[in-house]
Amino acid sequence: MMRSDEVKKGYQRAPNRALLRSLGITDSEIEKPYIGIANAWNDIVPGHTHLRTLAGKIREGVAAAGGVPFEFGVIGICDGVAMGHEGMRYSLPSRENIADSVELMAEAHRFDGMVLLGTCDKIVPGMLMAAVRCNIPSIVVTGGAMLPGYMEGRDLSLIDIFEGVGKVAAGSMSEADLCTLECAAMPGCGSCQGLYTANTMACMTEAMGMSLPGCAAIPAVDAAKLRITRESGERIMALVKDGVLPRQIVTKESLENAIRVDMALGGSTNTVLHLMAIATEAGVDLSLDSFIRIGEQVPHICHMQPSGPHSMLALHRSGGIPAVLNALSAFLADTPTVSGKRIREIGRDAKVPEKGIIRSTADPVNAAGGLCILFGSLAPMGAVIKSAAVPVEAWRLAGPARVFDGEQEAMSAILNRKINEGDVVIIRYEGPRGSPGMPEMLSPTSAIVGLGYSRVALVTDGRFSGGTRGPCIGHVTPEAAVGGPIGLVREGDRVTIDLHARTLDVQVAPEELEQRRKGWKPRVRPLKGVLARYASMVGQADRGAVLERR
Repeated sequence: MMRSDEVKKGYQRAPNRALLRSLGITDSEIEKPYIGIANAWNDIVPGHTHLRTLAGKIREGVAAAGGVPFEFGVIGICDGVAMGHEGMRYSLPSRENIADSVELMAEAHRFDGMVLLGTCDKIVPGMLMAAVRCNIPSIVVTGGAMLPGYMEGRDLSLIDIFEGVGKVAAGSMSEADLCTLECAAMPGCGSCQGLYTANTMACMTEAMGMSLPGCAAIPAVDAAKLRITRESGERIMALVKDGVLPRQIVTKESLENAIRVDMALGGSTNTVLHLMAIATEAGVDLSLDSFIRIGEQVPHICHMQPSGPHSMLALHRSGGIPAVLNALSAFLADTPTVSGKRIREIGRDAKVPEKGIIRSTADPVNAAGGLCILFGSLAPMGAVIKSAAVPVEAWRLAGPARVFDGEQEAMSAILNRKINEGDVVIIRYEGPRGSPGMPEMLSPTSAIVGLGYSRVALVTDGRFSGGTRGPCIGHVTPEAAVGGPIGLVREGDRVTIDLHARTLDVQVAPEELEQRRKGWKPRVRPLKGVLARYASMVGQADRGAVLERR
């Protein structure tokens, strides 16, 4: 019996069938499996503007393989457009809304399977959360990266613009030149060009086995994206027939494979939040320990933007994620995938060009993985840094704390040159509960780079865009709003950072911190609507900032 039979079988369901017939459903289609297509199309997110076309290919594939496609909409926020103002507080909460909306549609209409079509930062994680929550046959199609921009002999990405803001503030670039750069950097549809959060999550989705081999790195405008999208529509029907469920694919072993690929590529720190959230929905016991252990085992073998020179287009031309799996074969657990192949088989079958950007594990970019988890008196429950994006000479830093209760306050100080080389900028009350919404700090981190600082660290209980580079530490837990030590730091306290030892400390005696705690009161923001509800329920970053069940 199919799930959709609950909607359409028996004389009692005549009213339900009447509504389906009003859609143009034929007698023969009444008998076929019903496939939901969750489409995150909208026309304000560059990564989503082409998804209408891709959804059409999914529909073709589903119908050709004997199913009936039903398409429905899912919201999507562009983090780049939302960056640097109040809108950024709504980005992470949207992940929960996306998961809920997919669940509501799938369960209410009793779909037999789902194809999840999205591209950008919170959309793909939210869809994956819904897939393992509903646990009906599902496959993910990620929409692909934007082509690089181009100007005067070099490729461009969105991060060039963010860092250009700092250069204008420093006087090393004119506003006219920034405008020229702005007009050249983003040539069309697709997610931003480097290994930022959207593209990292596409890679993680493929590595954990939830999309077809090669899907992650194919550019949005490449005909290969149309073909793999059509194939995904066909493939969902085989998954329905064989009863292959997301929780058979998304296991601790497959999530750890995703972490291995993350470490090898030097992906976004946001993957820590999202993989933990997906694990929670799947009932998998994943913790920061997995990131620590795998980071010590798997080297960084591909120098991707923003820390390196290579775009997603270059990764695609070098064989994409299958080629990365080929290089990591000795490290991978041999898990199943939605393709029907096991993950090591995909690696073995990968077409790896003679010249590419993926190095061998014997000749890595860095011996350690691309992400690092730090602990210490400033982050007792952990913090995260993209170590792949930190110059080796900045792996050990110490300096006075420059304390700001919010991003805007810090941004003003940075652009007005009130920060000195060697300072440690602390931005607090930007965590999941205190902000609320844990906004990304791409604007201040990019301004620091654009202004030419090389030894200014930034530490926050907020988070970073995948486009951030330099000594920038996020997800400091516990956050300031719940009484974490970051809320007790004072201007001038000495902060020490050691990526080799994986430590983050404030050089203040524990007794002094406890004394400060006695006089501490949390900063409280007036809230309403979504943010008020989110702040009342959200957990800490070390567990994925998921909504707590109470």
